[in-house]
Order: sequence, then C-alpha cells, then structure tokens
Amino acid sequence: MSKLAGKTALVTGSSRGIGRATAVRLAAEGALVAVHYAENADGAEQTVKTIESDGGAAFAVRAVLGTSGGVQDLFHGLEEGLKERAGSAALDVLVNNAGTATMGTPFDQTSEEELDQLFAVNAQAPFLIAQRALAVMRDNGRIINISSGLTRVATPDQTAYAMTKGAIEQLTLHLAKLLAPRGITVNSVAPGITDNGNPVFGIPEVARQMAQLSAFKKVGDAADVASVIAFLASPDGRWVTGSFVDATGGTLLG
Repeated sequence: MSKLAGKTALVTGSSRGIGRATAVRLAAEGALVAVHYAENADGAEQTVKTIESDGGAAFAVRAVLGTSGGVQDLFHGLEEGLKERAGSAALDVLVNNAGTATMGTPFDQTSEEELDQLFAVNAQAPFLIAQRALAVMRDNGRIINISSGLTRVATPDQTAYAMTKGAIEQLTLHLAKLLAPRGITVNSVAPGITDNGNPVFGIPEVARQMAQLSAFKKVGDAADVASVIAFLASPDGRWVTGSFVDATGGTLLG
C-alpha cells in the first residue's frame, strides 16, 4: 500500500488505542508519521517500533495538551522531527485524536474543574492544533477530527464529554468551508464502543454487554476505525469534506 507515499502525518494521542492503530495504518500506506503522546512514552515508543518493524517511518513527539504551551511544544517537536527526516516541516495529514474522558459523572455533580479540563483537551487543543497546522500544511491536505457517537445519543452522565465532541464537529464544519479553496478536506469520524486496550474489554460479560449495542453485535476494533480514517486521509477521500462519518458499527441505528 502506498497511497500516502511521500506524505507526512501527525496523529495526536497515538500511544495506544485508535490513535496507535491510525498511526500504524497511515505508516503502512507510506506516510512518515509523528506519534504524539503526553505521558505514555513507552506506549509511543511501542507504536514507533511497530511501524518501523513493518518497514514504515515514524518518530515520537511529547506534548501535554490542554496546558499552556502544549501546542507550541507539539509543533516544535513535530517540525524538528520532520525536518530531520523529510528535509521539510511540511505536513499533509492531521488527525486530532487525543482526548480525555471520564467514566461518567452525573450532570449535577460535574465540577467546573472537570468541565474545564475536558474542554481544554478535547475542544480547545484541537482548535489550536488545526490553527497552528495551517502554517505548515500543504495544499490538498487532510484534517480528520475524532468525535464520538455520544453526540447523537442522549447519555446524561456523559453530558460534558459529549459537549466537547459536539464542539469538534462544529470545528470540522466551519474549517471545511474555510479550507476548501486550498483543497484541504476536513472531516469528523465518530467511533462507538471500541477496544482501546482498557482492561474492561477483557472481562467477558462486560464485553458481551457492550457488543449488543452494535448492529454487528461485536465490540469495534481500533483498526476498524483506523481504516475509515485512512480512507479520508488518502486521495480517495478528496471529494468528502465537512462530513460526520459514523464509525460506530451501527450503534446509532437504534
């Protein structure tokens, strides 16, 4: 596979789960991938090693998003890594995947601090990353923002989290219009229940219950979502922009 040969990509939050699967898939398609992480250095290194063992190219970049200077740190590491390996800081694909979540907090117990943290990481950081990326993104680039099926299903204990993902979808909509003259597409991908390596997915009864929410009666694999992202990142996705792509395995069908 070489649809992304000669391209560069940044996948935020790619030390595990959907981010890791996406980084591995984009690298398999030929892209040089920047593997972003905040604290899980071992996980990011494992992502890089997996890519390199398959003949791909990648490097890790650390930045704590949602903090002052976090986006600056991200792009300093990104640009240095790209210049060293590709001779240029130019970026072709941005996947805003990094995020934070709670196990579910009742609406009347959600604190201001929790709300601030969720919005700082899940909404403000992707906005600032996309804003900063425009200075180095080539024409005909790709921006893919990871949303959630929770923006389409009422789940009161996840109100704050769902609000942040609703913001992501608005970012997608308006950026798609803004960047169309440059041939840059901007889309949202909404995963459903997806095995991200959390130990809860290893509990058979819990996994069976979660599987029932999908039309296919199975828990999604991170690679399932990565395949959707890879399509949007490729030349095949050139005519899709401003879209909400349901990658929940039919969970939203009711």
